[in-house]
Amino acid sequence: MKKKLLIATDSFLPRWDGIARFLNEILPKLSADYDITVIAPRFNGQLAEFKDISIIRIPLSRIRVGDYTPAKFCIRKVIKAVKQADIVWTQTIGPIGAPAILAARFFRKPLAVYIHSIEWELFSKSISRKNPFRNSISLFTKAAARCLYNKCSLLIVPSVEVAEILNWHNIRTKKRVVHLGADTSKFRPADNKKAAKKKIGINPEHVVIGFSGRIGREKDLVTLYRAFLRLRKSYDKLVLLIIGKGVKELRIMLESKKDIIVIESVDNIVPYLQAMDIYVMPSLTETSSLSTMEAMSCSIAVVSTPVGYIKDYIKNSYNGLFFNKQNPYELSKKLAVLLDDEKLRVKIGENARKTIIEFYNWNKTTEGIEEALREVISSD
Repeated sequence: MKKKLLIATDSFLPRWDGIARFLNEILPKLSADYDITVIAPRFNGQLAEFKDISIIRIPLSRIRVGDYTPAKFCIRKVIKAVKQADIVWTQTIGPIGAPAILAARFFRKPLAVYIHSIEWELFSKSISRKNPFRNSISLFTKAAARCLYNKCSLLIVPSVEVAEILNWHNIRTKKRVVHLGADTSKFRPADNKKAAKKKIGINPEHVVIGFSGRIGREKDLVTLYRAFLRLRKSYDKLVLLIIGKGVKELRIMLESKKDIIVIESVDNIVPYLQAMDIYVMPSLTETSSLSTMEAMSCSIAVVSTPVGYIKDYIKNSYNGLFFNKQNPYELSKKLAVLLDDEKLRVKIGENARKTIIEFYNWNKTTEGIEEALREVISSD
């Protein structure tokens, strides 16, 4: 008989972000070995059905944090779901993830967490600088994370660096590194780049600079926006393609300029990635950045800030380029190098895909997660 696996998460479809993308990929794989229930917020939009997976929905609250509306605290629902599970696997420490951790500890259930972000960094950078409680929220989040993570059986982390950060903050729970990766059979280069652009309504003769993910303050799309405006003075056949949704004022800013196309999150990002010539990740904080790996898997030349694990899997001038955070002038210069040299752009993209195929294939991620969950069950 299959073990009952409860996945508790404060981020899930139809709201697309890194955690939702991760779960969308991993759930079909895990359902072969586990009887899965997901407890998640009831975000607006149509949710595609997952075969053989039960989903418990929690209503949203009226609170808004950056581009995110958390679920209400429905403690009884969470407790009931935890009691019925054989193993609990949380993805977050919000109104769903935190009670799930506490309930799993109380009922002595095997408990694992995947650390998708350094929560206190993410919270502080996603909140407006004008918010007088910004620093207090960061300190509270750090204390809450330390308390909750120390109650877990295992922390699954995306890199050694994340494990070291958690150790530094006195989080003592055992950690296991499982790198994220991309499904290289799904995220693959376009057979014809011009045809890929035409397919999504972009002039095939234009060069496409792109980004996919949350339009959140921590992603620092303002820097990308300023770099693009600088480039537009010298390059006329240039388009900036943004796939995602989030902070309203940032979206309005992006949509206000000519040659910037903003498309809300889509179920299938692949056609949009295949239309891109260059992918930019201007983020202020990341752990792994699944979206960057997926772009690399599509043989796109990436320009990124050296944050999180990105600075380990991107080798400057080999499979990507780096620029310093919040520096639109430097970003525009790095982009100009790729715009002026198509052969270099293509070569960097090819090397990017080789890197993902060799080291960050999604099958390796899946195997690592399955081994980690088995470890939690056997050690309990």
